[in-house]
Amino acid sequence: MLSDTTSISEARELLRQAVAIPSLSGQEQEVAAFLSGWMAQRGFRAHVDSAGNAVGERGSGPLTVALLGHMDTVPGEIPVRIEDGVLHGRGSVDAKGSLCTFMAAVAALPDTALAAARFVVIGATEEEAPSSRGARHVMHSLNPDIVLIGEPSGWEGLTLGYKGRLVARVTVTRGNFHTAGEGQSAADDLTEAWFRVRAWAARTAEGGGIFDAVQATVQDLNSVNDGVTQRATGTFGLRLPPRIPPQEAEDTVLELLHDLPDVQVTFTGHESAVRHPKDNVMTRALRVAIRAHGGTPVFKVKTGTSDMNVVAELWPVPTVAYGPGDSALDHTPDERIDLAEYDRAVAVLTAALTRLAGAS
Repeated sequence: MLSDTTSISEARELLRQAVAIPSLSGQEQEVAAFLSGWMAQRGFRAHVDSAGNAVGERGSGPLTVALLGHMDTVPGEIPVRIEDGVLHGRGSVDAKGSLCTFMAAVAALPDTALAAARFVVIGATEEEAPSSRGARHVMHSLNPDIVLIGEPSGWEGLTLGYKGRLVARVTVTRGNFHTAGEGQSAADDLTEAWFRVRAWAARTAEGGGIFDAVQATVQDLNSVNDGVTQRATGTFGLRLPPRIPPQEAEDTVLELLHDLPDVQVTFTGHESAVRHPKDNVMTRALRVAIRAHGGTPVFKVKTGTSDMNVVAELWPVPTVAYGPGDSALDHTPDERIDLAEYDRAVAVLTAALTRLAGAS
């Protein structure tokens, strides 16, 4: 268990070094080498797989527990520093804090747990990219009995679900005309397309909470005119509730825009929403451990997406997302994590995994 000063110090240093290594999506090689090396030095069977994932295994029991985190980050440089017990840096919350929690907890497991279960930690590539390359690779090579997803929920939080996603790229192209003449510009029709999509999303929210409604945002807008042709383009991001699968949302958008002339729509990022039950062997073990460390377990659902969405179809097993940090700081210039909270998360997860192995 991480109870002595040296072990706590090692876990903190793991996180600090991981955050200090830049690892934008598609550029994770250096951090993967560091993380796999750290695991190998602590008794993991560790390697970097063909998708660039840092993978480490401990234990040889019949129960397989996958601990799937991600090591890539969004852009935005934040000077890495520790001030008043708080680590600042890109990826400290989303989601190297969670991944390092997984690694430190599995490194601390007693022999009894390792005899009862096999723990596989995956630092996945490209979770912040539409490809989700790392998760899509490992989901075909591993058949776990229990899954932990590494995403910030706060050390007392257990995340059961994430909304789905669909991205619509809308393009309007038409011949140029004088602005004093009759007719609508390409940008006018693109704006009309957005108003229709936004109005539909608003209607889905009637009588329900935000997790059960479509959230629509404009991700980018652009309009150009070369004197001959007008072209307006926009990217609309849709966050989808469990009751609306991506294909249904795609069909709805096409129907909403079918009468707008010269409009073309392409879609990417088809991810279905997922929501797991509250009560399973993993959530029970975590709830006991959180209470034992003075906390009150809190169940959550998130309006974003994660690798939980990606692996859910092929891994229909007890699943929960866990990790320290405030998810409101994800992707922000103020991203930071309280190291004392990180310590508690490592201790909670170590206790929960030990209990889980004992119950198997």
